[in-house]
Amino acid sequence: MVNENGLQLVRKAVEALDLLARDRELTPAQIAELTGEPRSSVYRLLTGLQQLELVEKGARRGTYRLGLHLLQLGESVKKGFDERALALPVMEKLHDLTGETIFLCIRRGSEAVCIERLDGKWVQTLALQVGGSLPLHAGAAPRVLLANAGREFWHEYLRAGAGKLEAFTPATPTAAEDLIPELENTLHAGVAVSDGDVTVGIAALGVPVTDYRGDVRAALSISGVRPSILGARHKEIRENLIAAGREISRSLGADLAN
Repeated sequence: MVNENGLQLVRKAVEALDLLARDRELTPAQIAELTGEPRSSVYRLLTGLQQLELVEKGARRGTYRLGLHLLQLGESVKKGFDERALALPVMEKLHDLTGETIFLCIRRGSEAVCIERLDGKWVQTLALQVGGSLPLHAGAAPRVLLANAGREFWHEYLRAGAGKLEAFTPATPTAAEDLIPELENTLHAGVAVSDGDVTVGIAALGVPVTDYRGDVRAALSISGVRPSILGARHKEIRENLIAAGREISRSLGADLAN
């Protein structure tokens, strides 16, 4: 078992890697300031991470950035998701048809984690990158996953938030009286609608991806500026998204579900 000192060292390493993922390149002094760790400790940590190829020298003098070994690890993680491998060709087809940003998300606890993303041709939303997450009440793909987690879980989720679900914009449904009707509508229609509740001016639609047991394995969504998603092309985009979700589900054996 890992002792407490070893676990603390791992936490410090992860914190440093998270900062480099966010800011691209940092000096040991900047990391020390952001983490509150002594500069000498940060320098030793970075030296060790560099030996493991988890970080490398940055383009600017005295800086560090994420190393190539993390790219290899990330690719291994992505390949471990059957949903991603089966969904990607369909996502690419949907991307070609619409030109909008396409996401594939899975549920991990109370969050929706993005495991694949194809950037839009006209606008690139920044709210959800590959490996990033959103709480289940915010956004189309997250609400698909929450809606299909069962009504008992809805109330557990709300209780865990203690009435303080995070609001990204004034449109984010943070109270039970706003969120539960959204979830009921999502179940009834089979499509979740996000209208500026994660990023003002950005809309999204989301649909479930199911497997041979009928379980929801992932959520597929399409996102773009509001007029593109909810305007004149809304019906076309909605139909293409639903068809894509069904195609991915069929590849997971959904037609075999009772």
